[in-house]
This record gives sequence, C-alpha cells and structure tokens, in this order.
Amino acid sequence: MAIQDFTAGQILTAAQMDSLQANDYNWTVSTKTASYTLVAADKGTRVVMNAAGATTITVNDSLFNAGDTLFIQNTGAGGTCTITAGTATVTTAGSLALGAWAGGTLYFTSASAAVFFSGGAAGQNVDYLVIAGGGGGGTSDLSTYFGGGGGAGGYRNSVSGELTGGGGAAELPVKITTGVGYYVSVGAGGAANTAGSVSVFSSIVSQGGGRGGGTTAVSNGGSGGGGRGASGAAGTAVTNPTQGYAGGAGNANAYSGGGGGAGGLGQAGQAGAGGTGGVGLSSSITGSAVTRAVGGTGASNATGSANTGNGGGGGNNPGPPGAGGSGVIILRYADTLTITFGSGVTGTESAASGGYKRATITAGAGLVSWA
Repeated sequence: MAIQDFTAGQILTAAQMDSLQANDYNWTVSTKTASYTLVAADKGTRVVMNAAGATTITVNDSLFNAGDTLFIQNTGAGGTCTITAGTATVTTAGSLALGAWAGGTLYFTSASAAVFFSGGAAGQNVDYLVIAGGGGGGTSDLSTYFGGGGGAGGYRNSVSGELTGGGGAAELPVKITTGVGYYVSVGAGGAANTAGSVSVFSSIVSQGGGRGGGTTAVSNGGSGGGGRGASGAAGTAVTNPTQGYAGGAGNANAYSGGGGGAGGLGQAGQAGAGGTGGVGLSSSITGSAVTRAVGGTGASNATGSANTGNGGGGGNNPGPPGAGGSGVIILRYADTLTITFGSGVTGTESAASGGYKRATITAGAGLVSWA
C-alpha cells in the first residue's frame, strides 16, 4: 500500500497495523499498459509496465523527497521499458532499459535526482531472426527425371506475435550482458547437390536447408529438400526445435518436388512441371515486413537470393540446378545499446527507431558484443 498519513496521538486499529505489515511483503501495485509519467502517489508502491511494445517511465522533479523509493518492473514480453529522466536526473550503474521481467528500485537522493538500483533479471533481451543457408537444387540425370528444389534454411524467430519456422510460436529472446562476446556465424547457401550451412547466434542454431534430390540423394534439413522425379522421396524438416517444413515428393514421371519453406510444405511434382517450393515467412524485425526462407521450385534452375535462406531450384534439362541463398542474422535490442562486430563478422547497425536498434549480419563468423 502507499505511505499513510497519521496524526500525533492517533491510535492505530488492528486492521491498519495488519495493512502496514502486509506492505512489507506485498506492495501496492499499479499496472501500466502504455508509457507513463510518475506521480507523487507512486511513492512506496510497485509500478508494473505490461505492454507489447517499447515504453518509457518518465521521472520529473518536485514530486518526491530525499529517501523516497518505489519499485519499477517490466513484465511486457514484447518490449523494453526505459526509465527516462524528464525534469529530474536519473543515474544508474547498470542500464535504465528494462527487458522483460527486469526491474529495480528507484531511490531519490533529493527532490530532483534519483538513482536506479537494478534488482531484476540480469542482462538485456535481444530478439533475433536467425536463418540458415538454403539447400542447393538437385541435378537432373538428363533422361528420366528432373532435380528437386532445395529446402529453405532453418528459420528461428523470437519476435513476439510472429512465427518461427514450421508453424511454431515465437521463441524466447536471448538475454545478453554488456561487454561479453557472443558467437555468430552466417550459413552459406548450398551449391548444386549440397545442403545449406548452419547459422548461429549464441545458443540459437538454425539448420541448413536440405539439398534437392537428383543424381545425389535428397537430404533433410531446416526445411527438407524436394524429391527428384520418377517418384523420388522428399526430405524432412528438423523438429527439435521446429524450423521449417518438409519438401514435396517427385511424381511417377519426370517431374520433381519443391523444397520445403519456413512457412509451408514443398509441392509434389506436377503433371508437366516441377513442384513449387514451400512458402516462406514474413518478419518485421527490421521495422518492415520481409518474406524469407522460401523453398526452391523443382526443375526450375533458379538461384536463391543472398541473405534470404531461400532454396535453390532443381535442375531442368538443359540447365544446372540453382544454389541456395545464404542465411542472415538480424538482432533487435534496446536503443540504449550499441553493438560491436568482431573480426570476421560483416554487419551493420541501424539508427534508433521505435525504442530499438537493429543489427543485420550478412556474412562471416566471430564475436559480437554490446555496450
């Protein structure tokens, strides 16, 4: 409960004493769902921010006195809550940007200055989209069958409200500590008859897309490769965790199946055409919706675009199969942080927008860190 105002000589009732004792363990709680400016009545209470997006809690002067405290916590799984100095000054030894389930005590040293002591979950949340390299298409034998399309690279996503590959819900963000290096590696797309390579961010590993079937057997992967014509079996998708879908099988004639995509199964070989690759998934982690990780179409010879994780098209006759597109790693974090790309890592950081910065890593392997 909030601080009480008693008069000299007043006798407290049992109910008042019980209420005061209870406040030692259960503070009065006010939950906010949008950015908020503290008021004097927040003294001695717990202010909880529960919003899906980025929010602020603003601190102004002449509302509190030296020694006043309140607790601030963020329970919004989808956004960072930043404690912002309005007309008062706020200092901290840690960070004023609170990720999900982080919090701490705001202690006033005067009517115009406060110190924030972090007492919640350690570290900062980083959302990620980690896509592996797409699988290469399979080669036609030039007489009885066409090659299957390559499977899309594994697709793992932690952005709240979006999907991860294979139809799964968004995963949990990675919690990082400033000044600590985290390993990243962007997977290459597979050449003809070759699976894609894994992409890695910290503990998050996305599997490369399976190669399309042809003169080399189809393979499984983040999404499975498409089967060759003449009834070639399709590759399956990994399931622990789910990252994509299986490819489509080849038909009984020459036409091959499409590779699986992050958002759907590859189509089986059709009468007179290779199966279409499975659909990809759209993410707005960068601030704009972009679809990636599309399966390669059977018997199309198409090449997957760089940094999409798209599968390569299966080989037609004439023409060689297409290579899979390389993967990509996109990270989103509080705009109070700045990323450093270590040796061997190719990446860029965006300007702050909507409470976040974004890092897009397009090639290489090494360490990244934040300050």
